[in-house]
Amino acid sequence: MNWISNYVRPKINSLFSRREVPENLWKKCPECGTMLFHRELSDNLNVCTNCDHHMQFTPRERFGALFDGGIFTAVKVPEPVADPLQFRDQKRYPDRLKAAQKATGEHEAMLVAEGEIGRTPVVAAAQDFSFIGGSMSIYVGNAFIAGAERAVQLKRPYIVFSAAGGARMQEGILALMQMPRTTVAIQMLKEAGLPYIVVLTHPTTGGVTASYAMLGDIHIAEPNALIGFAGSRVIEQTIREQLPEGFQRAEYLLDHGMLDRVTHRKKMKEELVSLCRMLMRLEPPVVGDLPAPEEAAPALEAPAQPEPSQAAAGDEAAPMEEQKK
Repeated sequence: MNWISNYVRPKINSLFSRREVPENLWKKCPECGTMLFHRELSDNLNVCTNCDHHMQFTPRERFGALFDGGIFTAVKVPEPVADPLQFRDQKRYPDRLKAAQKATGEHEAMLVAEGEIGRTPVVAAAQDFSFIGGSMSIYVGNAFIAGAERAVQLKRPYIVFSAAGGARMQEGILALMQMPRTTVAIQMLKEAGLPYIVVLTHPTTGGVTASYAMLGDIHIAEPNALIGFAGSRVIEQTIREQLPEGFQRAEYLLDHGMLDRVTHRKKMKEELVSLCRMLMRLEPPVVGDLPAPEEAAPALEAPAQPEPSQAAAGDEAAPMEEQKK
């Protein structure tokens, strides 16, 4: 019995057992709780088909939907010191970085790329909130500056998608120093006469909001994105007043003049193309490609018409022949 139960039965079960269903086929919307099929959610740009909630979008997914044909080239970023403060909380900082890199597949919290959107060449940078909360580190500062320098070099607009919980505490004052560094880079763009457009996604808080996220020429936000410096609970405890409903949300900030637009993710590419071409004084974007004109077919030659004299002679000859008959 031991041989049958320990060997034969597991062997039979392995041959006829049903395949295990992957766990990532369905995703639950955090806003309405609807279970969404992963392909349907991906085709809808990570926007809930039931309540229109905008879920987190990784930089590579965003660039794949933004650039023409999903084709872009990553901009090289200088590597900073790995662990400048030898920081340790519940785990060592290098171990935390390795865990985030393994979970996200990205090297750091910001990705910078260049390419074309709607046939308009641009340089774009996007933060990954799933990488240690998209926190602003020395690398993020270097990435932002590398993107600005590349935009100046190529004379292209610079678009930044922000998503962060603030500065990275494991790098302390060195992370906070990225605020003035990025401000200088933005000034460099303005001196070159190049547009700097910021798209604020959920959430954008802390030192990122206090620096490059609020220094753009145009500020666009995704619907219902949380945008602010300190949390609402901290503000309420400080001023000892109840905050209005929807405080620090994109629509509230738009009504109070802190944002220029709130744009749906599906319309973001069209919006950015129009703004970039207008600010760069280019022709309006081409909506669609027209087919190449076909070669004109050679015209058929019309049958030769008899000359008037011949036609008249023919008409007179006909009655004469009838009379002879």
